[in-house]
Amino acid sequence: MTISPDNIIFWQWGTVSLNATIVYTWLVMALLTLVSWLVTRRISFGTTISRWQNLLEVLVTGIRDQIQEVSHQQPGKYLPFVGTLFLFIAMANLLNVMPGYMAPTGSLSTTTALAICVFAAVPIYGIAYEGPLNYLAHYVKPTLLMLPFNIIGEISRTIALAVRLYGNIMSGTVIVAILLSLTPYFFPVVMQLLGLLTGMIQAYIFAILAMVYIASATSAHAGKPGSTGNRK
Repeated sequence: MTISPDNIIFWQWGTVSLNATIVYTWLVMALLTLVSWLVTRRISFGTTISRWQNLLEVLVTGIRDQIQEVSHQQPGKYLPFVGTLFLFIAMANLLNVMPGYMAPTGSLSTTTALAICVFAAVPIYGIAYEGPLNYLAHYVKPTLLMLPFNIIGEISRTIALAVRLYGNIMSGTVIVAILLSLTPYFFPVVMQLLGLLTGMIQAYIFAILAMVYIASATSAHAGKPGSTGNRK
């Protein structure tokens, strides 16, 4: 039973190999790029818009509202990063309905790469908002002795972010495979639908956690319910 796309090798030459994780990751990126281009190539600013543009606007508005609710800041600067995380994970999981496809999020290497992106984005946004000295000062508060613990906390939450997404996607694949071997007709279909729902929830959770970490780095939401993130 194959539970990880890393184990499926499409092409290999010496130590260089092309596995399903890489291929399906490229597929997801290509589909997102193609769909985005098709929807936005004839974008309308009038009162009459296409159904696809309406769906896109609803999706973008929903993501913006969630970002603002979590961070209490203007969502524009966070939308490209957090929105891309959500759309990539959601698309990767939704494509599980395709026969022979395995979600790249079922590979620990993919989820680790996504978590590292969040790990890098947190200080970037924090430094951009507060400046390097003010941001780095948070690591030594209330005393310098807290520095190693704060660094360990940053690393541990990155690991937790990667393992959480990987574990949830992998567990769904394992359950479907077990049920398929026991009852090959009805239950696997139900579990596949449940897996799609779980995949969407995991995409939402990953994006929200990423925004929570970024918001905590900017420190704008702490004690400022109505803050827009602008300095006085």
